[in-house]
Amino acid sequence: MKLFSKGVSLLLTSLALIGLRTAAQGQTHLKPTSGNTVTPRITQIQIPTLPINKLPREAQVTIALIRKGGPYPYQQDGTIFRNRERKLPSAPVGYYREYTVTTPGSPDRGARRIVTGQGNEIYYTGDHYRSFVRVQEENG
Repeated sequence: MKLFSKGVSLLLTSLALIGLRTAAQGQTHLKPTSGNTVTPRITQIQIPTLPINKLPREAQVTIALIRKGGPYPYQQDGTIFRNRERKLPSAPVGYYREYTVTTPGSPDRGARRIVTGQGNEIYYTGDHYRSFVRVQEENG
């Protein structure tokens, strides 16, 4: 009987350790014990849209340059946009690229940018990433 008791004790200890290791690895599959279920909140970013013909003329020119593949007026054009401000939908680093929209009279690149995504989406910001609109392409 003593041997059986030690065997059961060893088995229970092993199962507990396996359970702890699995939990530490984030592989637990626990279900709620009550009828209530918990649904994770997924936040959708609501970005207003704007037809391309309503953008500033310089932004439309920048989009045309992007479609042609350049040449671009600034060395930084086409570089990775990291979405640090989290104003655009989450995506892996490298998904977004940014391009300068020239600002007449500005001594530098100014605040206006076009940001493109690998899914062919286009965003415009006129305030250096504080806000964006998604550009609606013309159907044609």
